[in-house]
Amino acid sequence: MKPDWDKLATEFEGADKVLIADADCTGAGKPLCEKFGVRGYPTLKVFAEGDEEGEDYKGGRDLAALKKFAAELGPGCSVDNPEVCSTEQKE
Repeated sequence: MKPDWDKLATEFEGADKVLIADADCTGAGKPLCEKFGVRGYPTLKVFAEGDEEGEDYKGGRDLAALKKFAAELGPGCSVDNPEVCSTEQKE
């Protein structure tokens, strides 16, 4: 999975709404991994803007699935962000 993850990071480098990053949970990143409850590897976490805890990513792990998921990331519908809401959500 690591080669696909690295390709994904390269493709989204400089993106406004998506950051692809990794941490070495056996090295310097160990405190970060402990903070977010990472126990198995690889573990993928998704953080929406303002999310302090993150959610586990359960989707596909090949480059195509990761790219599709990352491309769909962005601000969600909310009172503070109504322009991305559908008509049904606005009602």
